[in-house]
Amino acid sequence: MRYRMLGDVRVGAIGLGAMPLSIEGRPDEARALATIHAALDAGVTLLDTADSYHPPGGEPGEGELLVARALATYGGRGQGGGGADDVLVATKGGRGRTSDGGWTVDGRPAHLRRAAEASARRLGVEAIGLYQLHKPDPAVPYAESLGAVRELLDAGTIRLAGISNVDVAQIRLAREILGVRLVSVQNRYSPAVRTDEAELRLCAELGLAFMPWSPLGGISRSSLDGASALEADPQFGGFHRVARARGVSPQRVALAWLLARSETVLPIPGASRPETVRDSAAAAELMLDEPELAELDVQ
Repeated sequence: MRYRMLGDVRVGAIGLGAMPLSIEGRPDEARALATIHAALDAGVTLLDTADSYHPPGGEPGEGELLVARALATYGGRGQGGGGADDVLVATKGGRGRTSDGGWTVDGRPAHLRRAAEASARRLGVEAIGLYQLHKPDPAVPYAESLGAVRELLDAGTIRLAGISNVDVAQIRLAREILGVRLVSVQNRYSPAVRTDEAELRLCAELGLAFMPWSPLGGISRSSLDGASALEADPQFGGFHRVARARGVSPQRVALAWLLARSETVLPIPGASRPETVRDSAAAAELMLDEPELAELDVQ
């Protein structure tokens, strides 16, 4: 496992997005725990969840409780020799679920303060390692939501802050309000969705980790993507061709391509089986050459 920096924390270059383990279609708990444990065994030290990662009709924080149970029951040592105490847990606040499976947004400062405190209790920590504002709320000035995050930092409820689903102007505003305690941006970016090039460049300029969510879009089915692309598709075919030549999965190639986009990129692919998380973690060691990267950059 290669490593990269997230603020002042050294983490594995591939993280685990725990969303598929706690929303609709999730595996049973035994397999979910085995998946997280397999990630830790493979050297993953960044786990990403949110208080809203639960099935419709479920209780907020089910995903956080699952991550907490996984860490409490992990007795192994990862590839880097670290244990559960060396894992950075990132969670998010500011979204919710409706009974019919929809998603809500709530960026009110009072809500964010209560949500972060509840997340810390569920995770069993005095301070959340990385707390991310899940999405700007159009009904609340973004500066007010960010002000609540700053208060959480000042109070010691959270140690580091991140933002998600944001544009360049919102990143700059967050940096102005949160300063160097803003360490990450989590936006959608994948072989299928490459619209956030400006945000990626700004993160590199500011030294912020860029954590692409749904990073396998166009290559694998996820909770938000359709069927896998065919090799004949001009946009995605290169991933399949490079994978065949290398003797690895197209998913591993896609993650290696993301790592090559910038030294600040930290992909957080989801997984619901130990074998898939092990394959994702192995992408940290796959170094693509310039001709391969040129083939993959075709859009």
